[in-house]
Amino acid sequence: MGAEANCTATFNGKTTKGKARLETDTLEFRGRDVRVTIPFTQIRAVACRRGALAIDSDRGTLSLVLGDAAEKWAFKIQHPPSRLDKIGVKAEWRASAIGVDDQRFLKEVGDKITQLSVGRLLDDNDAIFFGATRDADLARVATLVPSLKPTGAVWVIRPKGRPEITERAVMAAGKAAGLVDVKVVSFSTTHTAEKFVIPVKNRPR
Repeated sequence: MGAEANCTATFNGKTTKGKARLETDTLEFRGRDVRVTIPFTQIRAVACRRGALAIDSDRGTLSLVLGDAAEKWAFKIQHPPSRLDKIGVKAEWRASAIGVDDQRFLKEVGDKITQLSVGRLLDDNDAIFFGATRDADLARVATLVPSLKPTGAVWVIRPKGRPEITERAVMAAGKAAGLVDVKVVSFSTTHTAEKFVIPVKNRPR
């Protein structure tokens, strides 16, 4: 989503000015006296009144004075994008999933696109979903690139906050494979997905 606003916030009795940011699955506020991040999964109620957005969550109650934007933010919080929306999945895609054990995701994407190969690489993929659980797995990223369409993408799906596989190692593996990172999304409550593509200057004409 990426919406931002400078506003006044009240959180658990403290009022201050600062910056609010609406991400795909969290609402953040950073001010002098208040710093809070609220995952959508912890939000119990959302209400708008006279330009103020009130969020009741497990963390407490956060009120943001957003003016005309309050109702738009409320709608986005109440109707967050699915992970297929975040990834940008399209019906005409052909894709491969390698090392991905999230069966719910495989069904979601398989039902949406033209062709999904699980466990075996197709040629000319619009997307390759690659599951990695440790740094050593990332050596395989370079071997996936020849199976991409010039405009295709490799999505590296990894556990969040695990020392066995770091963001730095994922980025380094993408770079070593001649790719550039262009996006990161929260894939699930436990996993993150990073998107890598072939640089435009290196794509066949």
